[in-house]
Amino acid sequence: MSDDFEDVLHAVGPRLRALRRHRGMTLAELAATTGVSESTLSRLESGLRRASLELLLPLARAYDVPLDDLVGAPRTGDPRIHLTPIHRHGMTFVPLSRRPGGMQAYKMIIPGSGERLDPDHKTHEGHEWLYVLHGRLRLVLGEHDLVLPPGEAAEFDTTVPHWLGSADGKAVELLILFGRYGERAHLRTSAR
Repeated sequence: MSDDFEDVLHAVGPRLRALRRHRGMTLAELAATTGVSESTLSRLESGLRRASLELLLPLARAYDVPLDDLVGAPRTGDPRIHLTPIHRHGMTFVPLSRRPGGMQAYKMIIPGSGERLDPDHKTHEGHEWLYVLHGRLRLVLGEHDLVLPPGEAAEFDTTVPHWLGSADGKAVELLILFGRYGERAHLRTSAR
């Protein structure tokens, strides 16, 4: 066996112990969840027992992680993400997230038109957070008509009539987090 393979095998036990502790579980709780005895789990974590597929599958289910994450398997295949742009309402949306449901992330590109367009308000279920990367965004939200330069962000309920466009007729690029069921983006910072 190669040294790389041996290194991966020796790291499984400590990885399993760290994951269990991170989840705040005891060996007894994990044994009850997986059907694997406490003594077997203890030997797996200490490296006295080699991991097998029959032991790792219930652990992967209990922790809700891919099997590769349990063993620290090296990544294989093409790491590139192939994004398929969506063209809607004269704008381009590039999906940045792949999970169905919940929050979705997009890069949005509003092409330059050379002129300032009249707003065409839309409403739909959800909540949106946006961040301007490039250009000057015109955000018409209810009674508010705002201009956001690069680096500014906004968050709003999409049931409020709204429109996004260029403030000066030039192209605008922004990042959008959208929650169809009203999920909101929350930024957490540490206290100083």
